[in-house]
Amino acid sequence: MRWLEVNCSNPLRGEISVPGSKNSSLALLAACCLADEPVVLHSIPNITDINVVCKILTEIGAKVKKEDCNTYIIDPRYITHPEISSDLSSAFRAAYYFIGALLAKKKKVTIGYPGGDNFVSRPIDQHVKGLKALGASISYHEDYYTVEADSLTGTEIFFDIITGGATINVMLAAVLAKGKTILYNAAKDPEVVDTAVLLNKMGARIHGAGTETIRIHGVSQLGGCDHNAAPARLIAGAYFMAAGITDGEITLEDTIPEHLTACMDKLTEIGIRFEVNDSSIKASPGKRIKATRIRTGKFPMFESDFQQPATVLLLKAHGRSVISDKIYPKRFNNCEQLNRMGADITVKNGIARINSYRKLTGTWVHAGDIRAGTSLVLAGLMAEGTTRITGVEHIERGYEDIVRDFGKLGADIRMCTGDNASAAFDASGYAK
Repeated sequence: MRWLEVNCSNPLRGEISVPGSKNSSLALLAACCLADEPVVLHSIPNITDINVVCKILTEIGAKVKKEDCNTYIIDPRYITHPEISSDLSSAFRAAYYFIGALLAKKKKVTIGYPGGDNFVSRPIDQHVKGLKALGASISYHEDYYTVEADSLTGTEIFFDIITGGATINVMLAAVLAKGKTILYNAAKDPEVVDTAVLLNKMGARIHGAGTETIRIHGVSQLGGCDHNAAPARLIAGAYFMAAGITDGEITLEDTIPEHLTACMDKLTEIGIRFEVNDSSIKASPGKRIKATRIRTGKFPMFESDFQQPATVLLLKAHGRSVISDKIYPKRFNNCEQLNRMGADITVKNGIARINSYRKLTGTWVHAGDIRAGTSLVLAGLMAEGTTRITGVEHIERGYEDIVRDFGKLGADIRMCTGDNASAAFDASGYAK
């Protein structure tokens, strides 16, 4: 068994480059299937989810060459079949992008049901709605489902809710469809824009990505190109909060400040100061951390992915803070673990109430998803004694090497291996 050990740290200081976005990279790699030539992708993070996507690409016949740690050449000309095993597709949520990326060329895609973070079951009804509107039919089986379409025809699609995954998936399907597709109530996430930029470099005709209305004029084929994945704003936000938690000063290079506006605005209100340049941001503490109210929303609002690390930051505030997450209300699973460390947090109906400052004490805790793992690392940086975090496999779905990266800034953190952790957890993997 593996676990992270984190000790109370001095103020974190230094500069660090923000890696490429996991969520962008998953879509970009799948999008390569649409091309008739090799595609070169840079700034792809070396994480477990990316490894699974590359296995899927290889399994269906694509040639995948890793040029260096973060550059991949994908040659889709050798794809032989569009059947994706349940074992691989259930390993992470975004395997469904292969439907949009393969359907127009292969007419039929077989894929297992999505997996990924275990904090909530994420429905794919909006994916289904969009794909059916383009002309696809879908049949469901016990372990997999099949999407078929002899041809795809552009149409107008209004999403019932804002969803980044469905917006990207339907956009992928529409680029080779006949005629024009218009997506209304589309997600504005940077991952949507990043995917559209790649597709346009390949020869697609997509307009309006980043707004609520996206227009896609179908083309007959796509070619190769070079593309850099957008930086990981969710990791950047965690570093901002690490600066506030440890009273440190952290400069992030290779950022896009516009992707972080809502996060920085709320953190400024809480008490963190920022110096923003074209592609770098410095975060440093103000006089004190203030209690606040947070309501999560879809980009460009303060996103649900930020609330778990923000919960730890607000443990330093005097007075009660309230976080409402109606997007993914079960994402508060880290609060039980924080309470084991001495926090006073109550959660009910998607609302967390974080009571006045309490000293945290290190103990065994478990990360149930990527951002929960991030929050527990941050809690360990401010807790007395040693915090030991299991569920490392979830953290590795989002971070190339969290020990290396936080260590560069001065954190006291290391990876451990052994049997010592097993007695602290029940059969479901949660702390006793």
